[in-house]
Amino acid sequence: MSKSSAHEPDPANTVGKEPEGLVPLLQLLANIHDDGTPVRLGAVLDLVGRRSFGPMLLLAGLIILAPLIGDIPGVPTLIGIFVFLIALQLMLGREHFWLPAFLLERQIQRQTVHKAVVWMMPTARFMDRFLRPRLTFLVNRGARYGVAILAMLVSVLMPLMEFIPFSANAAGLTLTVFGLALIARDGLLALIAFVLTGLSIGVTVWALL
Repeated sequence: MSKSSAHEPDPANTVGKEPEGLVPLLQLLANIHDDGTPVRLGAVLDLVGRRSFGPMLLLAGLIILAPLIGDIPGVPTLIGIFVFLIALQLMLGREHFWLPAFLLERQIQRQTVHKAVVWMMPTARFMDRFLRPRLTFLVNRGARYGVAILAMLVSVLMPLMEFIPFSANAAGLTLTVFGLALIARDGLLALIAFVLTGLSIGVTVWALL
C-alpha cells in the first residue's frame, strides 16, 4: 500500500449498502472503476459500510487472503491495527466505527484489487451456497462480544505473523469466516472460526518458542 494521492471510486449506487455474503462483497469491490489510480481504504470502507462489524471483519480477512495484497510487507500489521480498533469499539458500544487517518488514507492499486476479486470469486460462489442462519445463539448480540475478543487476540499477533510463513493467511481465513458468520448469522461458521482462532494463535506461539 502506498500513500500517494488518488481519486475516489465512483459506484454511487452501491455506497453504504452492506453485503450479505462473500460474493456481494466482492461485487462491491469489483465496482471500483479502474482508472489507473490507487484507491483509499477509507473509500473501500464507504462501499462496504462502517456500521456493521461483520462486513468490516470480512473485508479485513479478504485483504490478508488476497494474492498480491496480503503478501505486501506491513499489510498484516496495518490490518491487525484495523481489526483491533473496530473490535474495541464494538465492545464499547459504538454504532459507527472510527478509524485514524493514517489507516483510511492507505492506498492500493485498483488493478490489484480487481485481480484479487477475479481470483477469489469462484471460491466465494462455492462458499456462499452453504451460508444460512443456524445456531444463531453463537452469533447473537451477546456472542458478538466474544467474537470481538477473539478477533482482538488474532489482531495483536498479526505483526508477529509477518515473520512466520503462512500464519498471516491463517489469520485472514479466521477473520473471513468470522465475518461471514456474523453476516449470515451462521453459528456453525462461528464454531469453525473459534477452532481456526485457536489454531492461528497456537501455531504463532509455537513458532515463536
